[in-house]
Amino acid sequence: MEKHLFLAAMVLVALTACKSVKESAEVIDLPRAETPESVAAAMDTFFSQAASDSMDIHSVMIVKDGSVIYSHWQSQGVDTVPHVLHSVSKTFTATAVGLAIADGKLALTDKIVDHFPDKLPVEVSDNLKAMTVRDLLTMSCGHDTDPTGVGRSDSADWVQTFMAYPVLHKPGTFYCYNSLGTYVLSAIVQKVTGQKVVDYLDARLFQPLHIAKPRWDESPQGINTGGWGLYLKTEDLAKMGQLLLQKGQWNGQQIIPEDWVAEMSKKQVESINPGTRIEQAEERGLTVETSDWMQGYGYQMWRCRPGCFRADGARGQYIIVVPEKNAVIAITSDVEDLQGELNLVWNNILPVL
Repeated sequence: MEKHLFLAAMVLVALTACKSVKESAEVIDLPRAETPESVAAAMDTFFSQAASDSMDIHSVMIVKDGSVIYSHWQSQGVDTVPHVLHSVSKTFTATAVGLAIADGKLALTDKIVDHFPDKLPVEVSDNLKAMTVRDLLTMSCGHDTDPTGVGRSDSADWVQTFMAYPVLHKPGTFYCYNSLGTYVLSAIVQKVTGQKVVDYLDARLFQPLHIAKPRWDESPQGINTGGWGLYLKTEDLAKMGQLLLQKGQWNGQQIIPEDWVAEMSKKQVESINPGTRIEQAEERGLTVETSDWMQGYGYQMWRCRPGCFRADGARGQYIIVVPEKNAVIAITSDVEDLQGELNLVWNNILPVL
C-alpha cells in the first residue's frame, strides 16, 4: 500500500513539474498578417540603403494594428536567439520602477540617500541629499558627466561609487545621460521588493506577454545592471512596444498602469542642456531639426522627431512606438551611425504604415 502511495505521489510530482516547466517556458508569438506590397518594397529599399551605408542590420519586425506585417533576420540576427539590447534595458528598468510605485513600495519623490544610508560618502552634499527617484529616471540627477565608466569595476560597490561622484548641479535642472543612475534604480527596486528586477518583471511583465525569462547581467553585488545587459528576441521587443502602444494593456489586463506609460513616454526634460552644450552639438552638425537625440527625454525613453517615442540602445537597438500609425517597429543591429539608421526608418518605413 505504501509503495503504491509513494508511486502515486511521484507521478503527481512529475506531472506538476512538467506543468510548471511548460508554463514557465510557454512562448506565444504575436498574430501575423500578410505583408502589404508597399511595405515589402519599402523594406527592400531600407535594407539596400543600409547595406550601401555599411549598416549591419540584424533584424526588423513591424507590427501594425496588432499583427506582425513584416519580419526579417539577417547577418548575426536569429529569430530564436536573444540579442543584446544595451540601453533598451533602461526602459524595462523604468517599467519595474513604475510597478513598484503602483505597489506602494516606492515614490517618485523618494530621496536616493534614504534608500542607501550605508552607502553614503563621509560628507553628503545638499545636491546629493536632494536627489530623487524621478531625477534618476529623467537623467537629471545633477552629475556633470556620466560616472558609469568609473563605477563599473569588478571590485567597487557600484552604488557606493555613484554616491561618491560629485553632484555639481541641482538635481532636476541639468540633463546628463547616466547609465549608472539606472543601475541605482535597479538596486532600489531590488531593495524595496526583495527581488532582482528580472525576477520582479518575470511574473508582472514577461509571463503575461509570453516572453521567456531573459538573461540580465549583474553587478558584483548581485544586482541587475539596469541600464544595460538585458537580452531579448526581436519579437519580445515588438511585444513590449505593442504593450506600450496599448497604454499598458494586454489581452484585457492592465499590465503597466496607463498613467505610468504616459509619463514614461512623454517629454519630461530637455535632452540637451542650453548654452555651451547646444553650441557644442551644433558644432558637430546636430540641431533640433535633424537630431532624434534632441527631442526630449521621458522616463528612460526618448522622444522622436516624427512625434513618436522609442527605447534606444547602443549600436542600433530600438523599440519604436508610433501611435499615429498604430504601429511598432523593433530593430536589432550593429551600427555606428544611429541617426542614419533612424533616418532610414523615417524615410522608408513610416510612409507605408
